Amino acid sequence: MEEELSFAAAVIVAGGLGKRMGRPKQMLPLAGRPVLVRAVDAFKQIPFVRQIVVVTAAENREILKNYFPDITFAAPGPTRMASVISGVQALDSRVQAVAVHDGARPLVSPQAAARCLKSGFAQGAAVLAVPVKDTVKQVRAGTVERTLERSSLWAAQTPQCYRADVLRRALDKFGHLQDATDESQLVERLGVSVKIEPSDYRNLKITTPEDLVMAEAFFNTGARLRTGFGFDLHRLAAGRKFIIGGVELPHSKGFVGHSDGDVVLHAVCDAILGALCQGEIGLLFPPSDPTIEGIDSREIAKRVLQIVHENQARLVHIDVTLVTQEPKISPHYPAVRASLARIFEMDEKDVSFKSKSHEHVGEIGRGEAAMCHAVASLLIGEEK
Repeated sequence: MEEELSFAAAVIVAGGLGKRMGRPKQMLPLAGRPVLVRAVDAFKQIPFVRQIVVVTAAENREILKNYFPDITFAAPGPTRMASVISGVQALDSRVQAVAVHDGARPLVSPQAAARCLKSGFAQGAAVLAVPVKDTVKQVRAGTVERTLERSSLWAAQTPQCYRADVLRRALDKFGHLQDATDESQLVERLGVSVKIEPSDYRNLKITTPEDLVMAEAFFNTGARLRTGFGFDLHRLAAGRKFIIGGVELPHSKGFVGHSDGDVVLHAVCDAILGALCQGEIGLLFPPSDPTIEGIDSREIAKRVLQIVHENQARLVHIDVTLVTQEPKISPHYPAVRASLARIFEMDEKDVSFKSKSHEHVGEIGRGEAAMCHAVASLLIGEEK
């Protein structure tokens, strides 16, 4: 009886410097999240992948932990093969099959990766690949020597999948070779046949700026733009903190509320929930709940951002207008804008923050209250 694959692992190699892109390509934003986060997420969707090892520099790890607190990290080596060896050394001893994947391939299909893992486990080795579409010329000194038979040529992708013992033997015996560009070459040297598992052309590797543009286009296919409106108002009183957008400003009064009273974050969160048709923050954090009294509104925003992710959505723009007579807000525009961008994982260029006075009219004009209006735009349903 054949052994069933129940404990697989993925080793995701992301130790490159990104010389052609000007910065590490695996951390570039793609449809609102780093390229590497999207690569990891594909394997998170495969039930029998029980361990994910990401081989990356220390400065990238905190970002990844925000998305995946349970992944394993390994230090990158001076070459790709050295990084793969480092990742394999971090594997759990129970791992039956290993998928080695490029962190710069964010569009891999979880279904194709799962199929490749099962095939690699059954056959010993399997790689995702696509037929070569262009005619390929073999060239020497700028002159065509011969035209290769295209029907037999396939372009290898990742993941490349192996029974754990096969990969370890190949790395132990041939991992020192400098001319190997992928692990399957080492496995071939062992005499193990490598099975081709058909992939698709979306599974491109982010190598040049043009690749990133193409990947962005794939993610945005079929997405819907939705906009929500949010509003909040709080009274002001002495002895309270004046906090807007997660930034505390010096003032003789602060907001009265069950939370810290951050009218800006409350309005933005309601705008986001409105775009998603998910109600309002009072349903998530009821003012009648004594356990959340004085809660930091950044915690409210964190939960709302989780709902954004759960709905396969992405924030693309927020526009906020704070209405208050005092204190003067304009000197603090940059700090609040930067804070909002950080809290909602956005680029500052997509965040607008401004304020208006109430011309000494009513409670707001007398400095007894402040209110905020916010609009949030989201792309929904872009993730495949």
